[in-house]
Amino acid sequence: MHKQEHILFHYKRLRVDFDLFCVEFEMAMSKQGKRRREVTSYCDWMSQLPPELHNRSLFMLAIPGSHDSMSYDLDINSSILEPARLKILSKICCARRTVNRWAVTQETIAKQLDAGVRYFDMRIARKPNDTNPTRLFFYHGLYTRTDVETVLKVIHDWAEKHPKEIIILALSHFKEMEERLHIHLIKFIKTLFGTRLFLNREVPTLKICWDKGRNIIVSYDYPAIHHIELWSKITYFYGNSMDPTKVESVLRQALEKSRPSNCFFVCGLNLTLPEDVRILRYILRLCDNLKKVIQRSLPRLLQWVKEQAAITPVNIVASDLVTRDDFVPSIIKLNIHKS
Repeated sequence: MHKQEHILFHYKRLRVDFDLFCVEFEMAMSKQGKRRREVTSYCDWMSQLPPELHNRSLFMLAIPGSHDSMSYDLDINSSILEPARLKILSKICCARRTVNRWAVTQETIAKQLDAGVRYFDMRIARKPNDTNPTRLFFYHGLYTRTDVETVLKVIHDWAEKHPKEIIILALSHFKEMEERLHIHLIKFIKTLFGTRLFLNREVPTLKICWDKGRNIIVSYDYPAIHHIELWSKITYFYGNSMDPTKVESVLRQALEKSRPSNCFFVCGLNLTLPEDVRILRYILRLCDNLKKVIQRSLPRLLQWVKEQAAITPVNIVASDLVTRDDFVPSIIKLNIHKS
């Protein structure tokens, strides 16, 4: 009897040890699976998303985007394009400096791409009296120093090195551009990106883009132009206010009532300066600028996005400070929650 009790005791002990081993093994595998779902490099975050998201439409993924993507490259010596009330002051240096202080936000395109940004809001114009008849520039208040073709080549080279990262270029708000300039620009885009352009006839998923070797999507907001290589205008929701509370309210209403389900759409966290005399409340602050104002509001707006995404789906989320305040990681993590 004593021998049987001894055997039973060891059996129970082995059973307990085995059960503990199973629990610890399961916890370890769970942690490993969690690590596999985490993005470790935002430079290549799309290729690190869970496999169950590879066949999901890009319209349903949360994608970090930048608003006024070229606002880091403004030319202090150029004429003022906007706001309209300040255009007559273009010849006054302090006026241009003031516009510059309230227009510069982002960092270079290369830094934005490396940080994980995949949507770019790019506004294009022709400089008056430019000696090159087809040269175009970006703008945000002022013209940029770097021309459009040079920047698009930078994006092309980056896309070649990161074939699994899908880049969305939204070209819009064209100024001083005749039909011939649109034709010239589109020809350049089609020649530069070539077979990397994802055609507008298919619903894009990560897997389809990867299989076809196409990782550039170009939205061209000019109704007179129709090419299968170019996508139409992408809907952009924004609050049109400097008040984060109003921005949240307008975006919430848009996401709950107006968001499309079968195409790209943008939820813009950007703050917008008034276009009337109220703008003086901001631009006359000598120790402040747009970048500082946005940086103060961004943590709150990011928290709102996290909470809103649990109620209504978000697609592209854009900001004026994409390399700051955990913006990109916060948006990408919304995809992990979906999976």
